[in-house]
Amino acid sequence: MTSLEAVATYLPPGVVPIADMAEELGLSADELKVFRRFYGLSEVRREPEGTLTDLLLSAAGKLDALRGREHHVRYVVQARTMPVVVPHPVNPIHEVRDALGLRHAQAFALTHHACASGLLAVDLCGKLLRADGDPDGLALILTGEKTFTLAAQTVPGTAINGEGAAAVLVGIRGARDRMLGYAARTHGRFYECLSLTDALFTEFQRIYAGALAESMLAAVDTAGLTLDDIALVLPHNVNRVSWVRLAKSLGLPLDRVFLDNVPVTGHCFCADPFINYQTAVELGRLRPGDRYLLTTVGLGATFSAMVFEH
Repeated sequence: MTSLEAVATYLPPGVVPIADMAEELGLSADELKVFRRFYGLSEVRREPEGTLTDLLLSAAGKLDALRGREHHVRYVVQARTMPVVVPHPVNPIHEVRDALGLRHAQAFALTHHACASGLLAVDLCGKLLRADGDPDGLALILTGEKTFTLAAQTVPGTAINGEGAAAVLVGIRGARDRMLGYAARTHGRFYECLSLTDALFTEFQRIYAGALAESMLAAVDTAGLTLDDIALVLPHNVNRVSWVRLAKSLGLPLDRVFLDNVPVTGHCFCADPFINYQTAVELGRLRPGDRYLLTTVGLGATFSAMVFEH
């Protein structure tokens, strides 16, 4: 069974209040007020001098469970939101693989589900490892991106993006953090992402909550559970209000949705659910045996959810 052997995360030390970014992002005073008071955003993390390779290595370097098991790693996977994240011919996933002493592993990137590609990578790596037939085999998934362009800095009217990374070690025989169910639904008519027509953008906003709820409930059902069995939901950190509304529509108590990082990290692309997992573990919000749900949305538009048992 696919399992999270270990998760390590990294948030750059540089803290940037979103108020300081208003001019850069072209936010009016009223728009900034909405982001701060209504969406619950306060600051993001940035590391202007660091490269994407530096960001990913900072997370991977904290993955203590990898040390001494490097020879078991068969795949190194970069799960990312944007198809292009560095100029050609730079290849950060190869640079990270080599720096970690994993040159024997196959390295590739996944972008198909945008910000939901991290969950896709967990599912895919579990399938690859089972097909290989090596019970000790491992896959290293790396998530997190640089806010190197204006388009990478914000989801207009929805979120402000920050820099943060997660390194996830996936195996197939772990006793804890076992994957119980996974669901992903792609609504392809929204494929133009940030270039949607006004009509399609309005339609996307209309179906957003229902589509995300559908994927969450499908993952829970696949796991043979109900939403009442889920101790904690670990979502993407786009904003607070969308999760308040969704929790209400599902009849889910808001204290079972982990929103602690929304004000202080912003949206860190595919890394969000894993960053939230690590924070929740550190705060004692997950106990052995708890069933929890990772969930996120990728523009394009893919709605994903994955159930684990801690």
